[in-house]
Amino acid sequence: MDILEAIKTRKSIRDFKDEQVPQKVIREILEIACRAPSAMNTQPWEFIVIAQGVLDEIKRIVVKKLRAGEKPHSEHSVVGWPIESVYRHRQVDLAKKIFHLMDIKREEADKRSQWLERGFKFFNAPAVIIVCVDRILTEGTPIFDIGAVTQNICLAALHFGLGTCIEDQGVMYPEVLRESCNIPETKQIIMAIAVGYPNWDFPANRIETTRESIDTLTRWCGFD
Repeated sequence: MDILEAIKTRKSIRDFKDEQVPQKVIREILEIACRAPSAMNTQPWEFIVIAQGVLDEIKRIVVKKLRAGEKPHSEHSVVGWPIESVYRHRQVDLAKKIFHLMDIKREEADKRSQWLERGFKFFNAPAVIIVCVDRILTEGTPIFDIGAVTQNICLAALHFGLGTCIEDQGVMYPEVLRESCNIPETKQIIMAIAVGYPNWDFPANRIETTRESIDTLTRWCGFD
């Protein structure tokens, strides 16, 4: 797939086929993705790849915690959107589009809860990549570098017919990931990437998101 086509067509996938992704494919994706730029070639990213029985057990424990009312929490700063900001409006617009496709109405609390759980279950993906960094690093620059390698993972996955969803719900109970995958406290858990073969029959996977015009986002200085 052409790189420009990949950038333009990549989307978040929120349901996957019940088909395992071969380990060798994920390995190749990670090898390609690690060509991402990083500050002075520090390459701060590390990965935990989870599948099959281990992933099923993590999903079970996380959903149990969620249903018990245990507040989700993460090891990094979670983005907040001020109520009247354009960022909040964009987030709400996305939610409305998804709920419309999924036929979830505002008053249907049960359906909304089920949708929430879907994110904490990695959208039923057969494999998940957890991105970590070493705690000896300051948060700023590694997070920027992590964004670059994460984008590369998502674009490289398209070459193999795979879909992805970058989701912080997957790391909102980090203690579960630590215990299940033996992740030491010296590593900070940053983000989850759900990976699998897209289920294109799933309504939410048909969503087409919009982007702001470059004219509203860009100032040009020194051009005629």
